[in-house]
Amino acid sequence: MGPSGKRRGVGAAGDLAALAELDEASLLGALRDRFLRQQVYTDVGDILIAVNPFQPLQLYGREVSEQYRCHEKGALPPHIFAVADRAYQAMLGRRGAQPQSQCIVISGESGAGKTESTKLLLQHIMNLCKGNSQLEQQILQVNPLLEAFGNAQTVMNDNSSRFGKYIQLRFQNNTVRGAKLSEYLLEKSRVVQQDTGERNFHIFYYMFAGLSLEQKEMYGLLDPSLYRYISKWFGTEDVAQHWKQKYQEVCNALDMVGFQEQEQVDMQAILAGVLSLGNVTFEPQESDGSLKVSESSQGWLKAAAGQFGVQEDELLKCLVCTMSVTRGEQIQRFHTQQQAEDARDSIAKVAYGRVFGWIVCKINELLAENVDPEVELREIGILDIFGFENFAVNRFEQLCINLANEQLQHFFNHHIFQMEQDAYRAEELPWETITFSNNEPVLNLLLAKPLGLLSLLDEQSAFPQATDKTFVDKLNSSFKGNVYFQPGRGRVLGFSIIHYAGKVQYTAGGFLEKNRDTLPANVRGLFINSVTPLLSLLFTATISRTGTLMPHMKTKIVPGADKFNSKRKQSAGAQFRHSLMVLMERMYSANPHFVRCIKPNSQKQPGVVDSQMLLQQLRYNGLLETIRIRRDGFSWRPSFEEFAERYGILLVKPDVSLTKGSCLEILQSTDLTGWICGKSRLFFKYWHQDQLAKYVEQLERAAVVIQKVFRRFRCRKNYLSLVAELRAQAQRQQEEAERERCQQLAVEAEAQKRISLPVPVPRKRRPLPCPRPQTAPDMLSQPPVPRPRSKLTEFTPFDNFLHLSGPRPVMGTEEQTGEEAKIKQLKRGATLRWFRETQAQKVMQDDGAFPSWLHGMISRREAENLLIDKPLGCFLVRISQSRPGYTLTYRGEGRCRHYMIEMQPNARYVILGEDRAHTSLTELVRYHQNVGIQPFMEILTVPCGQKSSESLDYEDLECLTLTHSTSTEESLPKEQSCPPGPSTGKSTLQAEAATILRPLWFRRTKNYQEQQSLDKGRKKQKSSKEGDNQRAFPRLHSSIRMAMQEIQKSSSASLNGSCTELQ
Repeated sequence: MGPSGKRRGVGAAGDLAALAELDEASLLGALRDRFLRQQVYTDVGDILIAVNPFQPLQLYGREVSEQYRCHEKGALPPHIFAVADRAYQAMLGRRGAQPQSQCIVISGESGAGKTESTKLLLQHIMNLCKGNSQLEQQILQVNPLLEAFGNAQTVMNDNSSRFGKYIQLRFQNNTVRGAKLSEYLLEKSRVVQQDTGERNFHIFYYMFAGLSLEQKEMYGLLDPSLYRYISKWFGTEDVAQHWKQKYQEVCNALDMVGFQEQEQVDMQAILAGVLSLGNVTFEPQESDGSLKVSESSQGWLKAAAGQFGVQEDELLKCLVCTMSVTRGEQIQRFHTQQQAEDARDSIAKVAYGRVFGWIVCKINELLAENVDPEVELREIGILDIFGFENFAVNRFEQLCINLANEQLQHFFNHHIFQMEQDAYRAEELPWETITFSNNEPVLNLLLAKPLGLLSLLDEQSAFPQATDKTFVDKLNSSFKGNVYFQPGRGRVLGFSIIHYAGKVQYTAGGFLEKNRDTLPANVRGLFINSVTPLLSLLFTATISRTGTLMPHMKTKIVPGADKFNSKRKQSAGAQFRHSLMVLMERMYSANPHFVRCIKPNSQKQPGVVDSQMLLQQLRYNGLLETIRIRRDGFSWRPSFEEFAERYGILLVKPDVSLTKGSCLEILQSTDLTGWICGKSRLFFKYWHQDQLAKYVEQLERAAVVIQKVFRRFRCRKNYLSLVAELRAQAQRQQEEAERERCQQLAVEAEAQKRISLPVPVPRKRRPLPCPRPQTAPDMLSQPPVPRPRSKLTEFTPFDNFLHLSGPRPVMGTEEQTGEEAKIKQLKRGATLRWFRETQAQKVMQDDGAFPSWLHGMISRREAENLLIDKPLGCFLVRISQSRPGYTLTYRGEGRCRHYMIEMQPNARYVILGEDRAHTSLTELVRYHQNVGIQPFMEILTVPCGQKSSESLDYEDLECLTLTHSTSTEESLPKEQSCPPGPSTGKSTLQAEAATILRPLWFRRTKNYQEQQSLDKGRKKQKSSKEGDNQRAFPRLHSSIRMAMQEIQKSSSASLNGSCTELQ
């Protein structure tokens, strides 16, 4: 059955399932016309097609994101935000089904826009579940961080993902509680070799462009043109400026996620060591023919050893020879030049791979959910995996990448075609079978045991004498006659596989070496004993079955007892196969949403459509068949029990039975058409869920109205009863008073009869007015007690309207119980200790005073009183009363806003909701004096000082930081102390303030100022030394500096020699 006429009219512009004529020409024409109108998103039922525009579009702003929040399908054009919203609502159970974990599968060629789509999906999901923590911003910072370390420029894509990732967002109700990241098959060979027109991983270029000269000297980095691993190719000035900005974003992402400063320094030192190691070359010795490091690269070896934190001679041994122990005797075998170069490159690849694995592991540790294990969490998984690749030279990495894409295509076919049509046959529905390209034979060719390609590769890798040629011969004999396998032709050692996306020819050179993924003997022991803690941690860690790094406690090992390359170690191919199996298990257990990314041309030009290239992608993705099954098929197939349990409310009666009859009764009460009833389940079109959701929403709104009326009735009834009771009580009191008055009159009359002479009645004295306490001029009118604030006010920006004519509230008028006052005092004391121990020295200026914008532990109302008559943009930073942290109060137009400043575990300051971390509170203030605070983009202008120079609101904080001797305190003026005697109210506060201010007044005496001026130079020198001691450095930075000097001398000597020869 086809869609209803109403559905055709609504979705014809953006839904290809509503096309009147369905063939390749109409499909291609519709996509081309929409792309040229910059409509890059098109629906195929509930599947989204995204065509890469190769240019920025104004489609992803905050206003657009709000439009796609709980939107009605068909009311807005197709969009990537719609997929995120659909997955989020389905995860919460708002899409006609029970709450269930979801997954979003993004697939397409390399350069089709998968990585950008992933970032947009994350952006919108985080907007949908906006909570009261910094976790959302931390999750958003994961992508730019992983892009720097895992993406590189290829001939097909300037920002190609050289690894796969699966992001699991974990939710409790509608709030994100944590995230977990899984990574797959990092292309480590790119570290040591790049083809023509390609580059190494982005992070190397970012470091050269973003590090200052002082930092480059600290890490031991020289001119980028000297390094072999980055092809001695850097780029233009504009590109370098772009990389510099990217490096700053990476550093900010590391700070935001929570990496410690020393960890960041050690990580960059290891990366510098990888580059230096690549410049080490070898030459034979004249005496015995063994290898030695060439004279020109002695400095590079010394630099690499310093950057890795190991001994130079130990690193050299690992490069030029292998040590083994046989019957208690050490045997030394020298490498050939090729073996030494392979060992060098292997160390570089493994070191970089371990760093990348540690970053992923650290992200998972920092973003892990902090909830009760018994709490049930739902998930939304987003899969962004490398696209299908077919280069001029395809190696082991391309085989694994294309295998992953084969697996995803099979997953798509299974859900869209196989499961759906099997259900039609099982329910005996009238259905004309739609044929599709089934790639299961290709998967069997690659993954079958024991005769699959990867199994044969593992078998050959286990034989020490096996070579790439023996491996190819084994493939040719095993797959002879297989239509999906073709032997290599000509002199090139290789083979071809017919994938779902076309034929790919693979070069077999290096297959065995990359699959073995061996590490030179004794290298693990050398790096475990490194003085760089991070490098030691990386090589102490073990590798899981799926290739995941699993760090554990450091244990020193004895050189020669290395079991890293034992027979138990799994090959790279086996690890990838296991990781794919785990990934598929996760995806099959969730409800999938599909995004098919399309590449319009190979030149990466905006507004250009290569019709042949577009048609080829439509064919191998099976989009024509997908449109047909979405148009004629039934994508939603709930059982009778599921449907009756979910939509029984539409019958508006209790105890609806979960039977077929109830389901038919429910459907007959609606206007739905086009559905079919099977033997055990119902069959619906993809838009029927939205229509049923509207019926449920109508009942929910009606229920809210009923609840509202009933609550009004109940409250009014209670109110009238209370009023009647109060009136009756007042009537009784009035009658009692009247009765007493009558009795009093009767008594007086009786007394008058007894007394002959009149006795004058004493005059009643008028009561004196109660004395009023003396108040300040600005406190003449006592306002009412302000309403209690929500507990969330410290966690979200809160607006308070200010009116100069209105009363100004005074804090401290609320009544508190003894327990509440005690808890408040404990929190205050804890915050004071936190400020004294961790913050005071950071906030203090060089002259020993606090900045003018810093205020003490004042309340939000007191902060608003200070800002009420200040100009727009005035601000102050106050210390929180309930938690260790700060709050920034900003004077807006007619209101004050309060922004929470969060102190992260890595000592970085972040305004809640902002995407930038700062090393100090002063830096945060300076930054936002130029860049507005989100979401209102408010810029800090004028700092709000103290109310008066004699009354400071941070004196208790300041005196905590002073360490004067008791003799100095005894020399203070005696008149400053408060006289003994009882005091109440303001006098008590003044006495306490006088006691607190004594050390503060001492700081402002003339003698103190003179002493400060005499010690100013000495203090600056001391503070600079202390800053150097606190600053993070590579562990052997002195050795690195010496190595750099040696390299520069060697370079200058060789340059002078060349000039002499020319002369």
